[in-house]
Amino acid sequence: MSKNKKNFMDFIPVCNPEYTWDADKKGIVTVHVVNKGFYNWIAQKIFKKPRISHIALDKYGSFVWQQMDGKRNVYEISKLVSERFGKDAEPVVERLVKYIQILYQNKFIGYVKQK
Repeated sequence: MSKNKKNFMDFIPVCNPEYTWDADKKGIVTVHVVNKGFYNWIAQKIFKKPRISHIALDKYGSFVWQQMDGKRNVYEISKLVSERFGKDAEPVVERLVKYIQILYQNKFIGYVKQK
């Protein structure tokens, strides 16, 4: 087996520092994305699109978002999700991996270099 092969469960996700976020009293996270660039500027002027998009996460996504501190890996986060939500989060690993991949593809998160 190749030594360069990496296990996704060892990846350490971290929130994109370009986006601000906050959580309400119930723990629901809202991510604030500034729409920059020429095409966004045109959309803002012509189509009255907002300069800042506010993306509210659900309770599962909010919990995961708050666990991504640049120290915990995907495996550790999956254990925390299991402890918090129990059977409601099953299948935890598959759902969590897909969610983190989607966040990464949309540039909401990145990965910290592994030690």
